[in-house]
Amino acid sequence: MAEHAIPVDLTNPGQVFACLGFLEAADMLIGGAEGGFDWSDDANVRFALRAGQDTNPFEAVLQFLARSQVIDVEPATWPAEERSAQSFTRDEFPAPLKDYWNRQDKKWARTALPVELVNDTIRVSLTHWADGSSRNPFKLYSGNRSACSIATAMISGTRAKPKKGQNIGDLETKGIAQLWEEERVHLIETPLDVLTPMGGSFNFDPRGAWTALDAGYSPNDQGHQVAASPVVEFLAAWGLEHARPVVSDDRQVRYAAWGVPLPSCLARVALIGAIPALPTQRFRFLLDSSGKNKIVTFAEREIQS
Repeated sequence: MAEHAIPVDLTNPGQVFACLGFLEAADMLIGGAEGGFDWSDDANVRFALRAGQDTNPFEAVLQFLARSQVIDVEPATWPAEERSAQSFTRDEFPAPLKDYWNRQDKKWARTALPVELVNDTIRVSLTHWADGSSRNPFKLYSGNRSACSIATAMISGTRAKPKKGQNIGDLETKGIAQLWEEERVHLIETPLDVLTPMGGSFNFDPRGAWTALDAGYSPNDQGHQVAASPVVEFLAAWGLEHARPVVSDDRQVRYAAWGVPLPSCLARVALIGAIPALPTQRFRFLLDSSGKNKIVTFAEREIQS
């Protein structure tokens, strides 16, 4: 198997989660995937990935994402009047139906619904923010934004309302699909570092995070956009489908990078530093707030005894 590697900033939690997402995606799309971090050169830390074919797994995953569509997933017991024409129903659901009822507004909340990524005959479920288990769902976004709208923006970008004579509106922000067409080589070589203005996100990439206090004003109120990576945002969500960082009561969050190639089933455990025999680097960051949203901040490396 040919090995390919990309640069990564281990102090950016979203990038580490996205590397796990690349591993999960490559294993599903190609099979036999293994990945791990190489920090032998502190100035050039990389995430290496190999899969069951000679193809570049990063390229295969990015191409898959660029050609995919995002749809809502609704429970089969969802009331008929709440149905969406562009949704998909499922009998088994990650959380009880009551979790999607907004008691304050007394209406069904679409914002928390899981989504499916659809590409030809392949369907990928992204549901971690709707996890009905005892695990922390690590849901960072809030307000009127839905997971479907955020994921769609990360894949397809966002458009303004069509003007007179237009079938579709002008492109306002780019997603992975546009970056794939315009900056393909750069995107394949450094997928975590191709930044673009984004109006909203899952809040995994601290480069796009802000608080009104730190910024000195509210970018949302002024209609300003911040630049971050849609690849980081989307693949971090994929990476957390079967894994979670460790969140303390004081909103300190811990995660680990592992220094040897691992299959996805072990990498999920390595992310929380739960395999003592592995060479690891451990990090900690504060889960900050911006309005009702939680935001990831840059991490500090923990001193290991």
